Amino acid sequence: MSQSLERGLAALTALAEGPQTLDGLAQRLGVHKTTAMRLLRTLESGRFVRREDAHRYRLGSAVFALAHQALDDLDVREVARPFLAGLGERTGHTIHLAMLDEDQVVYIDKVDSIHPVRMYSRIGRRAPLHCTAVGKALVAELGQQERERLVRRIGYPKLTRGTIDSPDRYLEELERVRTRGYATDRSEHEEFTHCIAAPVRNHRGDVVAAMSISVPKVLLSWEDLLGWLPDLRRTAAEISRELGSRQ
Repeated sequence: MSQSLERGLAALTALAEGPQTLDGLAQRLGVHKTTAMRLLRTLESGRFVRREDAHRYRLGSAVFALAHQALDDLDVREVARPFLAGLGERTGHTIHLAMLDEDQVVYIDKVDSIHPVRMYSRIGRRAPLHCTAVGKALVAELGQQERERLVRRIGYPKLTRGTIDSPDRYLEELERVRTRGYATDRSEHEEFTHCIAAPVRNHRGDVVAAMSISVPKVLLSWEDLLGWLPDLRRTAAEISRELGSRQ
């Protein structure tokens, strides 16, 4: 690696910890102050470094612009894939990753169950918002006005005996989801399956996806499914951190 480039990256890494003096940076880089000054002036000209006063420096706006662009370019499916695979390996059950698409959710990735009895789903399949755990996890984190408009706009077909069938009931359920940080589907979408889901956030703190564990009831009781909730939420948090979330 170019020595100048290596020193420049080291300077940016040091400034990421907070403002630094010229003397302090020179000492950390192991160079004379005049060398550190030339390096900082180069970085300053590109707005990677900003000088607060005669001898004190901090990161500049170009660093933040690049960081945000890099985070915006992250593909949630690509980032999440190894985490989904890991959770699928640990649980042995079906793992879904879903995104909000207008008035429905769409499954964008899936890890199949290892069991012969499994639920039918496929990548690209769409599902309702009001009776799926991933749908609830996604809608619950929308802004209040957007959430209200969406809830009042969608239909509420009764798919099972447990399906939520009105906007008011759905809003109550979404408030519970927001409070506890995860969503459930107790045989609301399909009579023979149940599901738990957790939100995935990006660097802005926005929920960009939801991931779930879905299990046929004949394989796992509701109580045993909830036993996987800490692992599900931990995995969703790990994906969120990879996407830049600080929550």
